[in-house]
Amino acid sequence: MSRVPGRLRTVSSLRTTFTVSFAAVAVGVTVLIGFLSYDAAARLVRVDEKTVFSERVEDLRNQVRQQRFDSDDFAKDDPDRDGPRAAIFRSSRMDVQVIGPSGTVVDPGKPRLPVDATGRRMAGAATAGQLVEQGEVAVAGDFYRVAIVSLGGGRGAVQVAQEFSDTEDLLRELQKRTILLVAAVVSGSGLFGWWLARRITRRLVRLTEAAENVARTRRLGIQVPVTGHDEVARLGRSFDRMLGRLAQSEEDQRRLVQDAGHELRTPLTSLRTNISLLRRIDELPPSTREELVADLAQESRELTDLVNELVDLAAGQSDAEPVRRVALGDLAEDVAVIVRRRTGREVTVRVTGDTTVDGRASALQRAVSNLVENAVKFDRGGTAPITVTVAGPAHTGATRTDAAPPRAGAVRVEVLDRGPGVAEEDLQRIFDRFYRTADARSLPGSGLGLSIVREVATSHGGAAFAYRREGGGSVMGFTVTGAAPKGA
Repeated sequence: MSRVPGRLRTVSSLRTTFTVSFAAVAVGVTVLIGFLSYDAAARLVRVDEKTVFSERVEDLRNQVRQQRFDSDDFAKDDPDRDGPRAAIFRSSRMDVQVIGPSGTVVDPGKPRLPVDATGRRMAGAATAGQLVEQGEVAVAGDFYRVAIVSLGGGRGAVQVAQEFSDTEDLLRELQKRTILLVAAVVSGSGLFGWWLARRITRRLVRLTEAAENVARTRRLGIQVPVTGHDEVARLGRSFDRMLGRLAQSEEDQRRLVQDAGHELRTPLTSLRTNISLLRRIDELPPSTREELVADLAQESRELTDLVNELVDLAAGQSDAEPVRRVALGDLAEDVAVIVRRRTGREVTVRVTGDTTVDGRASALQRAVSNLVENAVKFDRGGTAPITVTVAGPAHTGATRTDAAPPRAGAVRVEVLDRGPGVAEEDLQRIFDRFYRTADARSLPGSGLGLSIVREVATSHGGAAFAYRREGGGSVMGFTVTGAAPKGA
């Protein structure tokens, strides 16, 4: 027994559900409208026929009450056709039969109507205009509505009949046509529902195939075909963007691992070399021993700093920290206090405008702290204070064409120092991971601090920038507009 794949079974079920649902709605609406239309039409026809019959019978009664008539006056062979029979029944589709005084039929109807004891009694009635309704009477296989009106004085009576079986035949024909119309609409709606379901699920099938292809091959660079502008198209575009972000995240992780592995080899190799020397530490002179221990301590510190910065970089890419209102001016003041205590350098903060944004406080503080500590490291022998400026949206503006252009609603953070500055050829690369300028290679550090700044700025809708400061030194900073909440 063959097994149907789960995907095909799901798609088939979805198509069937669409088709059956569409057809069911069409059946319900069509049957309801058809029933109401038929019922209204049948009721209208029946009421109209009965009303016409009642009006003609009432006209006959009024006529015989007002004038004296005998049975011959209602005969068909009226030469002038101006008798009471012609005046009343000229335009109606009714059968008229005249009963004589003795109860016999003087002028039979077509078809001939039966005369029973009631008819003979009405023929001999003394009062004109008496009425007896006989209800439904079967004549020659058809049904008639029959009423008898007396002429009075024993002069006979008139039977009036209206066939309603032909009306019922007409209504039955209307009923058949209604049923055929309902069947046609149901069939058409079923076919249209199947076509619509196939059109909708065809794009869902492509999305499913793309998802299964990703799960099978683990390749995230698959292009998802997207057409249209409806909800399915939105789902396809969202899926495509999700794959793009996952592919970019995978690429970032791969590069991070490769770069980290490259950077870790140097201190690890040095540590391994120094550890091998420890086996002969008793043979080494005291000065060499001190250099060896100092080198081990330095390498372990650099290795620890590198691991910490790798962790910080990974945390900067994460959105686990909740988004809240952060005052960057106050945050810069906190960083300045910490740096003053650690290094003894003077750090001044200038704040202008409203510097509050929606962001992740720890990540933003790490970015500002990295910039200030970088300035202190490269201006180690300087005496001029490190300046931190934080400007609100109404006060942002680049002072140079090679600086980051201001963005609408962005808060700008700048750190100014009077160090040796950054070479022009290094300005475009100093925010790359593990990149270190020629002047920085002799200084401690991993080359990840400024990369963390760029990651934080990008995750908050901004960008990092750097340029040479007039009069010597450099200006480094970033802009932020706000971070999206987790899951947005």
